[in-house]
Amino acid sequence: MKNLRVTIFEDNRNLREGLFQLIDGSEGFTCSGAFANCLNIVKDIEETSPDVILMDIEMPGISGIEAVKLAKEKFPDVKILMETIFDDNDKIFNSICNGAEGYILKNTPPAMMLSAIKEIYEGGAPMTPSIASKVLKMFKNKPAENISGEFNLTEREKEILKCLVEGMSYKLIADTCFISIDTVSGHIKNIYKKLQVHSKSEAVVKAIKGRIV
Repeated sequence: MKNLRVTIFEDNRNLREGLFQLIDGSEGFTCSGAFANCLNIVKDIEETSPDVILMDIEMPGISGIEAVKLAKEKFPDVKILMETIFDDNDKIFNSICNGAEGYILKNTPPAMMLSAIKEIYEGGAPMTPSIASKVLKMFKNKPAENISGEFNLTEREKEILKCLVEGMSYKLIADTCFISIDTVSGHIKNIYKKLQVHSKSEAVVKAIKGRIV
């Protein structure tokens, strides 16, 4: 199996170097690049070809939130794990809306950090419990938006979308619905098409905002 390629965007030099050593020195992982800012994010991603990006939410120049949007527009398939030192509702909400797949606090133990990177690559949505509960509360407190159009999701697609909202990985959805991972991928492609979204987090945001599930 190939090594997972991870690119880091983190302005704190000690943390950046520590993460580089942790990832590059762990079996199954390669740190393909580590950058102090997002000023050349598109070029940096092109040159390092990551599977997963570890993105600091707070950076000078272009913030992590803006950077997620830029990255997702050009590289919709790359997975983005946000790193934050605090649970800031608005920043987290905005990052999700821009396409980030997961969140992790910077003081997360190294083994959990690596398992979150692996989980996000495999289709999961890792979030530290404190952040996950805030995100769900935040969505519940926001009024349902009148999202125009009938999406014509089948019952099976609604069931799978509900699993996505609950943060399940493709493998867990396959096990829960008694179908293969390939079938799950096919359904998710159709869901994205019908909802007119490009990532799991966008689908989840739309599902919750519009009370689709």
